[in-house]
Amino acid sequence: MKISIPIVFIADDDSSVRKGLERLIKSAEFKVETFASAEEFLQRKPYRSGPSCLVLDVRMPGLSGIDLQKELIQKDTSTSIIFITGHGNIPMSVEAMKNGAVDFLPKPFDEKELLSAIIRAIEKSDHIRKNDDERAKINCRVNTLTPREYECLRWVISGMLNKQIASKLGVTEKTVKVHRGRVMHKMQTASVAELVRLAQKCGITPPKK
Repeated sequence: MKISIPIVFIADDDSSVRKGLERLIKSAEFKVETFASAEEFLQRKPYRSGPSCLVLDVRMPGLSGIDLQKELIQKDTSTSIIFITGHGNIPMSVEAMKNGAVDFLPKPFDEKELLSAIIRAIEKSDHIRKNDDERAKINCRVNTLTPREYECLRWVISGMLNKQIASKLGVTEKTVKVHRGRVMHKMQTASVAELVRLAQKCGITPPKK
């Protein structure tokens, strides 16, 4: 069984802050990596070995923390972000939280509060990774469907009966039953409810009736 190793990244241009955070987070038995800028962090290869979070200073020379958050959103990463700042304001914190940050902590921050936020961020990252893994597996199943089977799947999740689907597709009800059976087999589902859940998970929607 593959072991997921959580990691905490720190990005802050103040070396004393980086060292202090590193000592604190390592004392909680997390693996830690530090970066002096947003640009330096972006040069690192994406972490794939487990859940991760980034303790990120809002204001740094060059790319700001908020800008880095936007970059990571575009990269669709599972890394969760905790902002720390000595220069924060309400609009900035609202934007950060709206974009998915786990917390926004003013300096000096309470150590227990930061460690609690890190645990929440790691849990969020793990949840994202598991969802992404499940979505990838579902898409692999979807890719085994023929165009007609995929079309049938979309009508099945709309709640239509075989007779109604046959009318929509211009085929016999017996043909729909065959396609439906193949869809259920390839998607590894035993019920329409489960098929609907998998379809929703990977963004497949019913056709307009």
